[in-house]
Amino acid sequence: MEGLDFFTEQQLLQFFHCNKSEISCMGNSQLFLNQLRDHDLIPEDRYKKLSRMKSKENFIKALYEFLDWFEQHKSQDILFFWKCVFREAIMGFYPTLKRLHNNLFDGSFHFDAQRIVKEEKQDDEREWKEPSDEEKSRKNSMKKKKLKKRGSCDTEEEEVEEPGPSSRLTTNKNKRAKKIIYASPLRKGEKGDIWTWPIYKSQLPVKCGLVEGMLQKDKLAKGEKCILADKQWFTPSEFEKLAGKGSYRNWKLSIRCMDTQLGKLIEGDHLNVGTFKKGSKKVKKLLFPSVHSISEVGEQAKQSTEAKEKAEFEVRCGEFTGIVYKHRFARGNIGKSIRTDTGWMCPEEFTKEALSENYTSWRKDITYEGQPLSVLLKDVLQIHSVLCKCNICKPQPKDLDNENNDDQCCICQSDGQMLVECDHCPRSFHQNCHLPFVDDGTVRDKQKWMCTFCVFKANQEWQDSDVKETEAVLFNQISGYLMECQYLILHLFSADKEQIFATDPTLLINSYSNFIKTPMWLEKVKEKLQRNQYKTVGQFVSDVRLIFTNSASYNQSNPEFLSMGERLKQLFEEELQKVFKITE
Repeated sequence: MEGLDFFTEQQLLQFFHCNKSEISCMGNSQLFLNQLRDHDLIPEDRYKKLSRMKSKENFIKALYEFLDWFEQHKSQDILFFWKCVFREAIMGFYPTLKRLHNNLFDGSFHFDAQRIVKEEKQDDEREWKEPSDEEKSRKNSMKKKKLKKRGSCDTEEEEVEEPGPSSRLTTNKNKRAKKIIYASPLRKGEKGDIWTWPIYKSQLPVKCGLVEGMLQKDKLAKGEKCILADKQWFTPSEFEKLAGKGSYRNWKLSIRCMDTQLGKLIEGDHLNVGTFKKGSKKVKKLLFPSVHSISEVGEQAKQSTEAKEKAEFEVRCGEFTGIVYKHRFARGNIGKSIRTDTGWMCPEEFTKEALSENYTSWRKDITYEGQPLSVLLKDVLQIHSVLCKCNICKPQPKDLDNENNDDQCCICQSDGQMLVECDHCPRSFHQNCHLPFVDDGTVRDKQKWMCTFCVFKANQEWQDSDVKETEAVLFNQISGYLMECQYLILHLFSADKEQIFATDPTLLINSYSNFIKTPMWLEKVKEKLQRNQYKTVGQFVSDVRLIFTNSASYNQSNPEFLSMGERLKQLFEEELQKVFKITE
């Protein structure tokens, strides 16, 4: 847990203080106690006492008392404590610890260092404040009364004896430590972006696809490797590749902080970006190089490195094709890790679908770039141990049901927030990414839900097959063809994997408006559709075509982005003809 090193000891202690009750209420805490014992974080006598307890209520009370003792006497080990309990194997067994881990790293928990300092200062002032003569006299009088009640015959000198400075120090030392009062940095009901919080002054939690990391702001400003993930430092482009989004080639769009693209944070002056130098590739020269040593060996090494960085692998079995997702492959043949056009399958299901019963082994029959899948199993795809108890290997019934749908929204290509799953296809959506928007009532409804893609496919069966001319289609009122237009824009979103044409280009390119007077992007078209701002189909089509016209004008000297725009434009025109049955 390298990310914990970014937090101060006081912050980790505060987080511990605020979550002792939740930790003490975890069910079946024996594994938790074993982990603490293995790392010498709990005294042996307390461990045995807790392990012998049968009553659940007594156990919760005793565990809380231990955590309270740990806070008072072992606060110097707080970093080591969180590193021990935030290990994947332990979090997989305790959802409470997994949630606490997420709260700490995604900014859900609010720190307030100023309040801590203030409370400690007040405690010190109260503790070392000299009593007045009147207070001394009153205390002595009370002592006398107590002694008289007990029938004491001691002398007056013993009754009125004042503790000296050294004895007062000893008394204070034996006192129980004061509780620190913690408060949120925001007022009740107030919300704030986490990049404005003091704790995230130097770093930010970031995410690309399913890979999480911690971004160091000063390193980003210097153009250095600035994102820590999986105990390694990466540049934004390298982190993008690690997440399997290397084809995007635009980390400002693909990397996000709390669902906000880094490009928007840069535009809002929350982040400064330095110049990243492209490292020169060094090749070790041989004195007498053979043809194989340079070409084949070098190419194999390059392919092996690229494979380890990827998160998705296009595979084939007979005439069937699919994509293996690395993060889903932990359960091997049991888990649904292969995505096809129609759904999610485990490797054996995929093989049977492709070869019927005439298959030998999915490890051999499924191939990646001409090689059996078993090649990837050696270094790239990892199957967890049979004894592993992580969330993937020991899923809840709800998690098993979720395996039938994508882990990311098929529109914005990110996970985050709650995903609404279609019951008729493997797609998943954010409520506001889908068209029409999915309201909360639909989400709570237990009835099956069908996305616009599936609705359009079902309606095609009974629609008239008469061909139409282009002009006749464009002059139609959009109210009668709203579902078709919604399908078209969602289809473009889904095809734009890099999200190049999804967002406002003026947010990322300062000079864009100097060249393009009427910017247009997919998100704006989707929003206008949702708000019923189009009157005719032609107005909708005109806005979509404007996106690609602008792209062709601005990217004349950038063939890569120019070809992306041309490809998406061609896709739109082809789908437009199919949807409205337009004749040439």
